[in-house]
Amino acid sequence: MVGLVIVSHSSQVAEGVKELASQMASDVPIVAAGGTSDGRLGTDVEKISNAIKDVYSEDGVLILFDLGSAYMNAEMAIECLDEDISKNISIVDTALVEGAITAAVESSINKNKEEILEALHPMALGKMP
Repeated sequence: MVGLVIVSHSSQVAEGVKELASQMASDVPIVAAGGTSDGRLGTDVEKISNAIKDVYSEDGVLILFDLGSAYMNAEMAIECLDEDISKNISIVDTALVEGAITAAVESSINKNKEEILEALHPMALGKMP
């Protein structure tokens, strides 16, 4: 199954999105990587990198994020990983809550990473499927 990493500047937001997506697809590996390592608002490259490692499989990982600097830190986290792992990770620019639920449900029915990205594409364009 494709794993999901939820990156938010708020640990509570990340945990809430994870909780909701997990309730819709309980068997999908999902990790919240919200806030900084010392509990402040922000994002943390090491926290994101560890989250990727926690959910990684050959099926790949999708990273969903809330704001621009979360994207930047997700990119840096990917750069810190081995190339064999990093080439199988995608950062998805889509609505965080709706995207996480859609990705989790699609992963739970064994869609591959490309199929899940296709399902998320209309949301990234501001159109619901």
